[in-house]
Order: sequence, then structure tokens, then C-alpha cells
Amino acid sequence: MKDEFYQYIQNLQDTITAGLEKMDGFAKFREDIWKRPEGGGGRTRVIENGAVFEKGGVNISAVHGALPQSMQQYFGVEDVDFFACGLSLVIHPKNPMVPTVHANWRYFEMYDKTGAIVDQWFGGGQDLTPYYLFEEDAGHFHSVCKKACQAHDPGFYTTYKKKCDTYFWNSHRNEARGVGGLFFDYCRAKEKRTIKDWYNFVTEVGNSFLEAYLPIVEKRKDLNYTKSQRDWQEIRRGRYVEFNLVHDKGTLFGLRTNGRIESILMSLPPHVQWRYDYHPEKGSQEEELIQVLQNPREWV
Repeated sequence: MKDEFYQYIQNLQDTITAGLEKMDGFAKFREDIWKRPEGGGGRTRVIENGAVFEKGGVNISAVHGALPQSMQQYFGVEDVDFFACGLSLVIHPKNPMVPTVHANWRYFEMYDKTGAIVDQWFGGGQDLTPYYLFEEDAGHFHSVCKKACQAHDPGFYTTYKKKCDTYFWNSHRNEARGVGGLFFDYCRAKEKRTIKDWYNFVTEVGNSFLEAYLPIVEKRKDLNYTKSQRDWQEIRRGRYVEFNLVHDKGTLFGLRTNGRIESILMSLPPHVQWRYDYHPEKGSQEEELIQVLQNPREWV
């Protein structure tokens, strides 16, 4: 399974970066191949200063070795070895009318000291973070997410949409990071669902990503915007940074397993503002967004 999924994310990285480069029409992804001293490595691809995308990364990694003691405590296990692979992406567009997007699909195995698998699971999801609310864009993104889920279980979308709203929640701000999407984790073989069934579901979601995101980019990338709207985008990017550095489990895992720091922090946007005690004007589009983020909605 680990070989099959790692091959899948290598191919998916190629597909996604090609689609994003075509949409940008100017910038190309820079590629870095890196090795982890304890075992494994990855392939980082970053796009910067494009016509559409100000900064973005589409990274894959496959790392293995002894599970660090801090992560043993986190998972509640004894001295074990692990293997983890996944694709993680974050795209920050230049135009504030185009939302930021994040996605991640991953697979994890743990072994006892004889090399036998003692646990294995999939996780992942995709979510949208707009700076200006276009309800039809949120509806489109969620519709694609729901379609991918419906192919495998009629209850998946409702369950994983709710988990996404819960997970991407900036509790110290009492607001969501964005308008959500899907989030699932610890998807293990049990009852009638095999690990291969989970592979089929996760890859269906991964394959849906460009369909979920690129039509929104195409619709919004050439809209006019003002300096004040750009400022708002940078203020909201600050909230994005706060979530990734304070709450995100993927960032925590990468830091605690000696991951490549440049790849871990590629999710951070290049231009950000933190203004003291900033509040948008009453009745403005900016305030409308905040109200939605404080009260997650059903989009489809």
C-alpha cells in the first residue's frame, strides 16, 4: 500500500503543478529534491511571483525511521518505527478576489521491532480560504467535494465537512480559517471497509482537486481590486499564519520528526499584515466574511 500510494502522489503532484502552471501562464515551479538524515525525503515544488499565484507549494514526501519520543507520547505508543508519505499544497493567489486553497492527502504506517505493521491509516482533505465571499465559489468547491464523497459513502460528505469546520478553527480568534471543505483522519480498515477502500476514497478526493479549485481561479483572477482590498487580504493572511503555526498538526509533525523546514513552512504567504485590534467597517464585504467565518454554513 505504501508503495502504491507514494506512486500515486508523485503522479498527482505532476498533474496539479502542470494545471497550476497553465493557469498562471507565466511562472513555473522550482523543484528541490531533499533527503532526511534519519530516513526518506521528498520533492518540493514552489511557485513564486507569478501572474496569478503570488506563492504556492505542492510538496510530496516519504519519511521513515524510529518514531521520536515526543511523537510516541502524542500517538500513545511505545518505541516503534514509522513510515509516512503524503502530498501537501497551499496556493496563495495575488488577487484578493481569488481564494487561498490548501489540500493534503497522506498515509501512515507503524511497525513493531520485528517489522510487522501494527497500525496504518489514511488522512487528508481540502479546504478553501476566501478573502471576499462569493457564495457560488464556496458552493462549487463544496459540490465537488460532495461528489467525490458520494461515490464511496452517502454519509462521508456531511461527516467530513463538519470535521473540517471543527479542525480549521482558530480557537483563539473564535473564527474559522475559511469556508471549509473536507477533513478526515485515522481512516483505518475496519468492519466492511478495507485499507484499499480508503485508498480509493482518498485518491478520488485528490483527483477532484483541480476541478474544485481552478474554475474559481479562472472566474476571479482578472477582477479589479483596490489597495484597501489588498490590505484586507494581507490581514486575513495573518490569521492563516496563526492557524498554521499554532494549531496545525501537520506543521507539528514535520517539526517534531526533523522534517525539511523550508518545505514545512512553504505554506506561509510572502506578504502579511498584523494590525492591532483591527475590525472591518460595519456592513462592509469584509465584515460579511467575518460573520460567515464565525458561523460556518452549509454550502450544498
